[in-house]
Parts: sequence; C-alpha cells; structure tokens
Amino acid sequence: MSTDLSKKLSRDTVKNFCLNNAISLVLVALIIFIAIREPGFISVRNLRNILTMSATRLIIALGVTGCLITAGTDLSAGRNVGLAAVISSSLLQAPDYPRRMYENLPSLPLIVPLLVAVVVCGLVGLVNGIVVAKLKVPPFIATLGTMVAAYGICSIYFDRPPYGAQPIGGLNKAFSALGTGYVGFGGNYSIPYIVLIAAAFTLVMWILYNKTRLGKNIYAIGGNMEAARVSGVNVTKTLIIVYIIAGCMYAIGGSLEAARTGGATNNYGNGYELDAIAACVVGGVSVYGGIGTVPGVVVGVLIFSVINYGLTFINVNPYWQQIIKGVIIVAAVAIDIKKYLVRR
Repeated sequence: MSTDLSKKLSRDTVKNFCLNNAISLVLVALIIFIAIREPGFISVRNLRNILTMSATRLIIALGVTGCLITAGTDLSAGRNVGLAAVISSSLLQAPDYPRRMYENLPSLPLIVPLLVAVVVCGLVGLVNGIVVAKLKVPPFIATLGTMVAAYGICSIYFDRPPYGAQPIGGLNKAFSALGTGYVGFGGNYSIPYIVLIAAAFTLVMWILYNKTRLGKNIYAIGGNMEAARVSGVNVTKTLIIVYIIAGCMYAIGGSLEAARTGGATNNYGNGYELDAIAACVVGGVSVYGGIGTVPGVVVGVLIFSVINYGLTFINVNPYWQQIIKGVIIVAAVAIDIKKYLVRR
C-alpha cells in the first residue's frame, strides 16, 4: 500500500514539476535539439547574438507584462515602438548627413531626444490607461484604437518636408553606439551595451513587480479587480500607471532598435506587439491575469530568439519556424488554462 502511495506521490511530483516548468524545459529541449543537429551552435558568439537579438524584444515584452497581469493587453505596443524609433532617429541624425529631417537642428545631447520619445509614448500610454480605467473600454478595443492612431501620427510625422517619406538614416555615432557598441575587448567575448541596458531594465521591472506597493496592487487587480477595489487599491490610478509605464518601455525599446539597425521608417515595430504578448504568455504570464514573473518573460523572449536564430542556423525552413512558434504559443496557453482549472 505504501509502495503504491509512494509511486503516486512520485508521479504527481514529476507531473507538477513538468507543468510548472514546462516552458523552461521547452527552451532546454530546443537548445539540445539544435546542438545535436549542429554542435557549432553552442558557442559564445551565438550566445552573444541571441542576447543581442533578445534585448529590445525583452524591454518591449516587459512593458506588455503589466498590462497582461492586470487582465488587459496592449495592441499599440508595436506602433509605439515605431513612433519612438522615428522620433529619436529624426532628432539624432549626424550634423554632416546631407538628408537630415531637420537641416538646421543643432546636435542635441543624447538624453534629450530619448526623453522626447519616452514622453510621447508615455502620453499614448496615458490615453490607453484613461480609456481602459475611466471609460471602461475593454483593453483589446482601447489599444486597438490607439494602435491605429499611433501609426497615423507616426506616418504624418515621417512624411514631412523636405524629403518626404524617406528612411531616416545617418544617425550620430553616440546614438548608434547604444545599439552596436560593447564593453570589453571586442569580438565574441564583449558585452553589447544594448544587452546591459536590457538587463538593467529587467532588474528595475523585477523590483517594481516584487518589492513595491504598485507591484502588489498590479497583481491584486489581475487576481480579482473588485476584491482589490474593496481592499483599498486605487484601481483607476494603478491601471493608468501600468499603461504609462508600458508606453515608456516601448519608447526605450524602439529607440534602441533604431540605434541597433541604424535608422527607422514609419513601419518599424509592425507586429512587435504580437511577439511581445506571445513571449509573455509562453513565459507564464496568465491570460486570466494576476500571474506572471519577470524571469518567466525573459525565458519566453529567449525561446522565440532561439527559434528564430537557432532554427535558421540549422537551415530549417522559415515557414516551419512559424508553425513551431504557433504550436508553442497554443501549448503555453493550454498549460496556463490547466493551471487555472487546478487552482479553482
């Protein structure tokens, strides 16, 4: 009898472990699979490339995380990324570049255009928060509207004299260095600035969610909004702050993406919101709200980076890569639903 009980407990332990760590196990399995197919994949150079590819996506995903934890979403993320990229790039072109958007604009300190981008995207986040929290519009609809509006604003700004809708390039060296510079001696053993910046913001967001009253309120709202309101949480204020923070994170991610790629167009960021939401869900942020961790989001972003980089590395057809992504997303949601039913 005791033996049967021990076996049952052992099976339950293994089952719970796999259920609670499914996404991390998927990441490990992907790496092992790719390494078996191509042993050269396990290298410092490829790790550096994956981390660089993940950096801006992680910052954007961390912005979406708060919205999802409060049982909302933010479809405007990608267009905010594009808006920030265009604004920061247009204000940080090199003085000797012949096709500057602002021909007579003096060289600005790096922080000024970045703050302008953060303020603009923060205002879009403020609008999202007000519409969701005060007007009670479902987050999906509210952010769908601002997504369209943000793209229109970005396109109007982008398509201006004297050169019209031409890609913005010729960025000054200090700005480009944010996306392409590194700490170290160069080569594979250097650490890109963009990775360090992403790590710093990851730490800040971890502290916000785990060590502050605001973070506790965010989880409380996602767990049960009415119960949070009754217990004294200012739900309206908290939701507005969540969407403002999200907008600011998109601005940072968009500006860094422009610095990394050396320019911007009004189509920058298109579809980034879907990647960010998918990474969060795969990383364990519950579709029902109230659950999600920063380390989980990091793992979710890394999974998609490994898929994009690793499967390309072993020459897997890009269409198959999309199928694999879709399967992982659906599996992650299915696991989340199973956890939710178990909790009930």
